[in-house]
Amino acid sequence: MKKIIYVLLLSLFAAGTFLAGSWYNQHKTSASTRASAPKILYYVDPMHPAYKSDKPGIAPDCGMQLEPVYAGGALATADAGNRPSSLAPGAVRIDPAKQQLFGVRVSPVEESSGTYKLRLFGRVTPDEVSIYKLNAGIDGYIQDVSTATTGSLVKKDQTLATFSSPMAAMTIQTYILNLGAEDRFKKSAVEGSVEGQSLPSANANIQQRTQQLQNLGMSVLQMEEIKRTRQFPDSIKIVAPVDGFVLARNVSPGQKFERDTEWYRIADLRRVWVLADVFENESQYLHPGTRVTVSLPDQGKTLAGRVSDVLPQFDAASRTLKVRLEVDNPGYVLRPDMFVDVQLPVAFSRAMVVPVTAVVDSGLKKTVFVERGEGLFAPRLVETGRRFDDRVEIVKGLEPGERIVVSGNFLINSESRLKEAAAMYAPAIDPEQPSRNAKTAPSGQRPDSPRIESKDPPSSATGARKPPDRGGNRG
Repeated sequence: MKKIIYVLLLSLFAAGTFLAGSWYNQHKTSASTRASAPKILYYVDPMHPAYKSDKPGIAPDCGMQLEPVYAGGALATADAGNRPSSLAPGAVRIDPAKQQLFGVRVSPVEESSGTYKLRLFGRVTPDEVSIYKLNAGIDGYIQDVSTATTGSLVKKDQTLATFSSPMAAMTIQTYILNLGAEDRFKKSAVEGSVEGQSLPSANANIQQRTQQLQNLGMSVLQMEEIKRTRQFPDSIKIVAPVDGFVLARNVSPGQKFERDTEWYRIADLRRVWVLADVFENESQYLHPGTRVTVSLPDQGKTLAGRVSDVLPQFDAASRTLKVRLEVDNPGYVLRPDMFVDVQLPVAFSRAMVVPVTAVVDSGLKKTVFVERGEGLFAPRLVETGRRFDDRVEIVKGLEPGERIVVSGNFLINSESRLKEAAAMYAPAIDPEQPSRNAKTAPSGQRPDSPRIESKDPPSSATGARKPPDRGGNRG
């Protein structure tokens, strides 16, 4: 009997010990969990961080759920065990419905290589070798002027204007006499006469008069006409030396001009130059002979060109290099002073790139938002490098495989700024006495609004106030 009682007592003791140990472990785990959880200081309106309350609920202005602010001032989120955990300042939580509404998209960071198009901005100018200036070699008067004006397309040997000059009469008359002497000397040379020996001297005189007439502004075509007709012309013709466009026209009927006056400036635009602006870090891709594509965005036309052998010139005003491109211009599509787009294919090595829309550039810093969980996004500063079309290289700040926001950054950026502003301007808070930090406001009044209290002391313990004595009775 005693043995049975002893066994029962031993069993009851073992069971009690087991139950006590289990209760102690549970109590210890619960206590550690409560100790590790950050303490809620107060609740704020997500749209108006200045509004604070010591109880959860609905914001009176926007109707949104009040969000808790924990000790330390950081945004508190929930981990896999639904325990609050602190994130970096500026981190925000965006629910899936709001993400879909504002078009928030998330994509992983990848490393890639390939070819992108370097886009430049250029301006069309005439080829300096193909510009012709028609200047006066003598004083005179303009007689007739053609309808060709600035911008007109003219053909070679087309008459542009005529002029007369008394000073040219002697040279023209001498040219006609030398032509007659050349004819006589040729005939004498055929007949074997001694006079035929002067033929070389006559040819030299004709060459000299031809040069003089060209200097005066007479064309070779008109000199051949004089040689054929042997008649003194009424006027000297100004003709186009080449097919091209009139860049400048400085003549009018009856105009008196002086020597060295520019009549016309004509450019052959079958081949033109394009001056492109290039930054210093991009000039390394433009080597002499490199093939480029010149396009007119408004017309949808593209032309092939090449980088000139001339070295780029630095423009101090724009702080860029001026690169000369030589472009064939069939159909005269390109005109002087037109603006065009230049594209150059450039291959880049393997690099970590993200969409340009993923980077929020404030001018002083560049930020991307990294996904830290379901609906959780934290800002991170990054350094960018080269830009490849609609992508940009990330030099520092991200690792391959991390998921970042690539669309809808404006929503997350604004939410993050509100969080940072709330943490920056929040007053000093005593974590041990939250009830003193945020007081429940009366109906229609915010908790942070100043309370108006009378400075007159109560007249009795019941709180009744004694009216002021205005009659002068002080007794």
